[in-house]
Amino acid sequence: MTTVNVYLTFNGNCLEAFNFYKSVFGGEFPYVGTFGEMPSGEGMPPVPDSEKDKIMHISLPVSKETTIMGSDSSEAFGQNIVAGNNFSISINTDSKEEADRFFSGLSEGGEITMPMNNTFWGAYFGMFTDKFGINWMINVDQKQPE
Repeated sequence: MTTVNVYLTFNGNCLEAFNFYKSVFGGEFPYVGTFGEMPSGEGMPPVPDSEKDKIMHISLPVSKETTIMGSDSSEAFGQNIVAGNNFSISINTDSKEEADRFFSGLSEGGEITMPMNNTFWGAYFGMFTDKFGINWMINVDQKQPE
């Protein structure tokens, strides 16, 4: 099943914001990861010490079909937050083929930030800004090797 959710980006107060959202919606965070927990290498720039405690990814299920997701911005990844560009539309789908189709179609004429690729967190993932200035994330969760 394909789902569409909102991904929010913050200037260092992501955890504070998500604790607030949790106080309103309830629920639990299935995952909270910091930039400092990222594996080094794999073509990733080094994370400055000042950013290691910032949130790389957090999610809060709001309903069976809807999840709010978020992260802090990071200088290491060239992400500057300006009111209006601090969110992305996140499409989660079940197959690489469908993810590639969405990525290819929606990114046409836009700017690719991160091409579709396998990630260290176990997803097939990519990001881009479409030709209308809207930020998108495409994701396929993959089973972790046992």
